[in-house]
Amino acid sequence: MDYRSWALLSAVFAGVTAVLAKKGVENVPSNLALLVRVAFVLVICAAIAWASQQTRIGALTAKNWFFLFLSAAATGASWLCYFRALQLGPVSRVAPVDKLSFVVAMVLGIVVLGEKVSWNVGLGAGIIVAGVLITLR
Repeated sequence: MDYRSWALLSAVFAGVTAVLAKKGVENVPSNLALLVRVAFVLVICAAIAWASQQTRIGALTAKNWFFLFLSAAATGASWLCYFRALQLGPVSRVAPVDKLSFVVAMVLGIVVLGEKVSWNVGLGAGIIVAGVLITLR
């Protein structure tokens, strides 16, 4: 499978996640629900890493650790906000706004990583922004 297949699977699982998370935050504090979810994610990821024999932590450099820490902090902040938003609003309004992450990632890819963006990717980003604005009306 190439990156497009994995990205599509990611989108499918993210969509399923939104609905399951909405059910998971019913009648419980959103931060507690997130803590439980993260604990499950940790166990599942550890099992996958172990099963695939990808457990050589010594292979990580200081730079890897630094950026993975920052990524984890950003993920945690995103998930805290996402769970609170799901608790307060319908999935049909929360999930589209969350998908603006594509536009944010694209802009950061250009600015931070020096990536080039084709016209069709830029157009797609514009359509995503338009779609989010439409869903919020």
